[in-house]
Order: sequence, then C-alpha cells, then structure tokens
Amino acid sequence: MDDFRRRLAQGARLLFDGAMGTMLQGRGLSPGHNPEIFCLERPDVLRAVHADYIRAGADVITTSTFGGTRFKLPGGVEAREFNRRMAGEARRAVEECGRRVFVAGSVGPTGKFLRPLGELSFMEMVDAFREQIRGLLEGGVDLVLAETHFDIAEARAVAVAARHEGSPPLGLSMTYEDGRTLTGSTVAVCAATLANLGADLIAVNCGQGPLEMRGAALELLRLSPVPVLIQPNAGLPRLEGGETVFPLEAEEFASLTAEFAREDAHGGAQCLGGCCGTTPAHIAALGEIFRSLPPQRPRPAHAGIALTSRSGMTRIGSGQPLRIIGERINPTGKKRLSAELGDGVFTTALRFADEQAQGGAAALDVNVGAPMIDETLCLPALVEALQTRVALPLSIDSTNMPAVEKALRVYPASPLVNSISGEEGRLEFLGPLCRDFGAPFILLPLRGKKLPVLAKERIAILEGLLERMDALGVPRFLAVVDALVLAASSSPEAGGECLKFISYCAYTLRMPVICGLSNISFGLPARELLNSSFLGLAAGAGMNACIANPSNLRIRETVDSVNLLLGHDPGAESFIRAYAGREAAADIKSAPSPEAKRPLSSYPELAAAVIEGVSEGIEDLVQKALDAGEDPFAIVRETLIPALNVVGERYERKEYFLPQLIRSAQAMQRSFGVLEPLLERASGGTERPVVVMATVEGDIHDIGKNIVSLMLANHGFEVVDLGKDVAAERIVGEALARDASVIGLSALMTTTMVRMRDTVELVDQKGLPQKVMVGGAVVTDEFARSIGAHYAPDAVAAVHLAESLLPETRKKDKRDGKPKR
Repeated sequence: MDDFRRRLAQGARLLFDGAMGTMLQGRGLSPGHNPEIFCLERPDVLRAVHADYIRAGADVITTSTFGGTRFKLPGGVEAREFNRRMAGEARRAVEECGRRVFVAGSVGPTGKFLRPLGELSFMEMVDAFREQIRGLLEGGVDLVLAETHFDIAEARAVAVAARHEGSPPLGLSMTYEDGRTLTGSTVAVCAATLANLGADLIAVNCGQGPLEMRGAALELLRLSPVPVLIQPNAGLPRLEGGETVFPLEAEEFASLTAEFAREDAHGGAQCLGGCCGTTPAHIAALGEIFRSLPPQRPRPAHAGIALTSRSGMTRIGSGQPLRIIGERINPTGKKRLSAELGDGVFTTALRFADEQAQGGAAALDVNVGAPMIDETLCLPALVEALQTRVALPLSIDSTNMPAVEKALRVYPASPLVNSISGEEGRLEFLGPLCRDFGAPFILLPLRGKKLPVLAKERIAILEGLLERMDALGVPRFLAVVDALVLAASSSPEAGGECLKFISYCAYTLRMPVICGLSNISFGLPARELLNSSFLGLAAGAGMNACIANPSNLRIRETVDSVNLLLGHDPGAESFIRAYAGREAAADIKSAPSPEAKRPLSSYPELAAAVIEGVSEGIEDLVQKALDAGEDPFAIVRETLIPALNVVGERYERKEYFLPQLIRSAQAMQRSFGVLEPLLERASGGTERPVVVMATVEGDIHDIGKNIVSLMLANHGFEVVDLGKDVAAERIVGEALARDASVIGLSALMTTTMVRMRDTVELVDQKGLPQKVMVGGAVVTDEFARSIGAHYAPDAVAAVHLAESLLPETRKKDKRDGKPKR
C-alpha cells in the first residue's frame, strides 16, 4: 500500500484498466444475470479478464466488486467474504503476470440515499462500506477505489469507512452530468470535499465519453490539489440491433483521453483509464501515448481551508475575499430561539439562516447551547434541517464533543468545526474526528486556565497545538486559527497584541485566520463602530474571516470596502453594484458630551473623582476631608456611596460602560484604603456582610466576576473571591467557614453554567441559609429560577440583589455604615 502512495508521490504515470462488465458480457455473462454471482461461478473468466488488461499494459487492475455491499449483493452472499474472494482472484492474476501491478478494490454506490434524502443513516452506510473494504483488504488490494459515485455524502461515507479500516490508499471518483452530480454537487464542491477527506486520488469516471467529459475533467484538473484519475466511456452508447454499442474505437479513444494528461501546467492527469465500453485494446492504445509523457509534477495546494455543503463552497484564506460567517443561530440572549430549540422546533433558526444567506454570509455558525437543551439531539437535528434549507456551508459550534460528532455524521460534506483548543483531551478527540470526516476546524490558542493576552503567549500555545496535530496525523491544511480577540475594555493591549498574532499566523505560518468579532468591544459604547474598525485593521494584518452578523450594515460596509481595497473585487464590480445608488453620506454629527452631573456633597471634588474614575490623588482628597474634621462614616455615606450610585445609574442608562464602571470602582477602592483603619477602629470591629464569589468549575473566565466583586466591596460587603474554576464543595465550604450571607456564581459558557446547579443543590442538601445569586453572559433569569438561584444581569444589579438577599440583622449593620475590610 505504501508502494502505491510512493509511486503517486514520485509523479509516476499510472494506467488503470477499462470496463469489467463489457468484458464479462463478451465472455458469457448473459443479460439479466447477476455479475457478482457470475464471477463467483466462473473465477477463471474473471482472472482471464484481469490478465488481458495486465497484458495490455495496465498498471492498476480493478476488482469486480462494484456492487459488493450488503445492499446490492444477492441474498445468501456474505459481503466481506465475497469481496475477499474477488480481491484474491485479482491478486492471483497479478502474481501470474510476472510484473508489478497494483490491485484497486472497487467500491460502488449502494443504491440508497442517506437521510434526509433517504432512510439510511450515515453510520449504517459506513458500516456497510467497512464490511466491504475489510474483505477487499483481506484479499490483498493495494488501494480502495470508490467509483461512479453521484452523492458526495456517500463518497464521504466510503472515506470514513476506509479510515476506520486502517487508512489504505484511497481514490474517490464522482460522475457528473452538466457539471453536477445527481444530487447537485459541482466539480469544485467535490474536489474540495474529497481533498479534505484525505483522498490520495480524485477522479471522474463514467457517464460520458472523453469529449463530453472534457468540461468536468478540466475543472477537476484546475481544482484538485492531489493526483487526478480520468476514466471516460468509449463514447456515448447507442443501441444497434438490440445491443448497446460504444462508438469510439481504441485509437480515437486513446487520442482524445490522452489529452487530459497534457492539459495544464502541472502535467495534467497523472492517471488515466477507461470505463464503460473500453476494452484491453483501448487501454493498450492509451498506454502507447500515455507512457511517453514525463512524470507528473506536484499539484499546487490551495491556500486556506475549503468549507462545502452538497451544493455550495466557501474558501477562507490568502487570496480570498474577507468572509463573514453568520453568528445569529445561537440561543444566547434569544429567548424565542432558545424556547423553540428546547421544543425541537426550528422555525426561527431556519428564518435566521435565510436572512443571513440573503445578507451575504459565506457560511452559517450553528450553536444550540442553552440550558435544558440536549445538544446531542438538537444539534444534529438542526444541522440536518439546515442542509436542505440553505446551500451555504455550516459551522458546527459546540463545546459538547459527542454533539459535534453526531452533527458531523449527518452533514453531507465539509463543515467547519468551532472549535478545538488546548483543553485536555479536546484535540485528541476532535482532531482525528475532523480528519476522518474531512471537516476543517477552528484552532483556538487556549490552554489551561489563563487567557493569553500577549501575541508571544498565543504563538507558543499555537505552535504546541500544531505539533500535537502532527503527532496525531491531523493535517494542518484543515486548520484555521482563531485570533482570540479579547475585550479592549479590560485589556488595553488586547487589540494590538491580537493584530501581531494575526500577522504571525498569516505571513509566518501561512495559515488562515478567523475571529469572533464582537469580543473586542465588550463593555464599551458604540460597539458597531469599534467592531468594524477592528475588522478593517485585522483584515489589513492578514485576517481572512470573522464570525458576525452579516445583516449589520456597518460590518457589511467594512467587508465590502476591505475586499475592494485589498484587490478581491475586480473592477470594483461588487462594490459598485451594492453602493452605486447611494447618496453621499450625511455629515457625522458628534454627540454632545453627557452632562457632568455631581451629587450634592460637601466634597464635590472627591465625589467627582469617583464619578469620573480618577484614582490619582483621591487619597489626598479623602485626607483633606478628614483634616477638615469630617467623620469617616459620613464621608462614606454622604459622598462616596452617593457618587458610586451615580456611576451605577449612568451604567444602567448606557451612558457609562464597563471601563468607566471599573475605573470608578478602583477609585472608590483607593479611597477606602485611607478610611479603612479609621472605620474599623470606630466600629469596634463590627463585621460587614460576607459574599463568597467564584467562577464555577470548568470555567476560566473571571472578568465579570471580578467587576462584581469590586462593586460589592465598594458598597459595604466583605468579598471572599475564590477565583475561577472552583468546585461546588469548596464554594460551599468557604461560605460556611466565613459565615457568608450570599454566594455569587459566575459563568461565561453554556457548558459551564450548568455547574451552578451543583452549588445550589449542595446548599439545599446541607440545609444552609445562604442565598445564591448567579450571572454571566449566557445566564438568564429563567435559568436562575430553574436551579433555585437569583439572577443579576450586571454588576450594578448584583449589588442591589445582594443587598436584598441579606438577612434583616445584617441589612441593619450595613445601613449603619460599619464597613470592615
């Protein structure tokens, strides 16, 4: 088997044999008689046909197993044994010829359609092909050749079956009419999908003679990154005297077919042969011309990744336009969609698919992660429904690995898998799965508990992931790198470091790059403006695609402009078509600055410092108030807390955003640094109400939790921050040890939010009085109530909620203004 791959890699021109049925009919196979039964009954005739093709100069002969699956074989004929015997007869013919000839195990269509076009499941078809391929390998074939397939999903099943049987050399051949397969796949879709599946040889055969096949053959030669096999019929058949006759004689067939070996700058087809109507004479004549040609030069690989559906394709990478992958099929923040998905209803999801397709999306991200939704059932069902609704390729988006596997089984071609990170076991599970199913995937440079901010940190993680991929045999050409965009509101260097990382991936590693765009603007105003600005910068740095809403006008305008300016819109045709009727944009008016409101206070400068988030010098302002004889409790009650309330009100009105909230809280914290010793002495050590805060087990995101902790501390609570990825047992244990009144839980992902239930149940089991409040980007009030918790949508609301959850005695202590740090 390695010998066949080596010969291909060396550029050897390999001549395949011709028709089997034509030859058997000429040697006693009567009309209507099953050819498989005939070959079992007359193995001598079968060996003679093989021998004739070997004498004609064939380098590869093909087993008589085209109909060798359990679905086509007559009753009483066991598939594995039949294929073993047929392969054995071909091997015997080779051994008798005295020269090196390869044996290809023929695998034809089952005659059945996969769901949703038919009733057969993907794995049922894979199992049937595995049974056939196992028999072929036991009989001694050198390669598996799937012939005359008309559904890309079925060819994909052959490839998956071959992977499961030891990954023998694999040829995958489709048949076309008017440039498409029977189920609507173009040559481009088939070439990209079959290459993703790891085919050693991509082919076109049957249905047409060399003249009629020319269009599909040349398209395949233009697009295939691996060696090509072309096997035409001996012309278009016609009926003469009640018999089917193929009109092309050997010399004419050879002359026309040999042209495919000369057709492009890379030497044309590396392998040629014949299909229906061809005989050893046709193969001998073809060999006379074919063998005189020089070895095949390596075929060029396409940059980037190719995503396909049955009838659509999208390339993402260098030299391609900037692409948008539609993000809207995601239940986060969409109550109606979430409810429908939970009920197994896809009305809204399908509408979102239609709208995004019309809005210019190149592919659609599909995420069903929400509370009370079984992703292993919902995700494959929705993927199956979408593939009959839209032609766009899909992105299977889930952290639930079994759900991803089930979705891959129902998808007909090459989807995108979103995503594979350095999380323990994830690459080891999903990497080989994506390889076997021919699915490109997003490679996320994330490992362990820490989010890498600096470009050099991401590069180190990425290089490690690529090395692990190599060790697992997962090809790099399937990977697109996630730029890992972080929020500029919490990490000022996030944008610049991300751009450095994008450039490294694009220009050093020569890998395509994608990003989830909206993260950059999290917690900031004018999010669309920031998103579109960063998108332009990222595209200039080498990014190839983003996951965003294609209906967003500003994003759409940025993509169209970038594609024009980077040379991906020849003649500006697309841009002119989209914007020719547009009037000059009105002058952009600057919004008036918010009125600088000040709380009524005897110390307006101190109040203003908190409201404006000015930490520098705030200790001096506090000291100035103390030097004037002000009571420290009065400073807290009458100046600092009212100022912080103004900040909270502005945040709730969307006048302030996350950065202002953080700055004000930090300024408040520094003011407490001066007041704390005085407050503690004056209060006699009275303790403040305690809140235990944690990000739940399995989740490494803590920005939101940190902000809530800061706000709580500034509003008179003692906060015990346990950090991130914290088990329920530790959370409850600390709450008991600290006599906490409230437990606060945070989660960012749908897969980890369910761990909040662990803490609530443990509190209930122990009969504890602590109240549990929850929050995070994916958490909803409905989810909180379903687990017996209280919901806070943001940091300001969390403060109000925590205050409402306190026992009355501790509410009184807090009202008395006796904070202790």
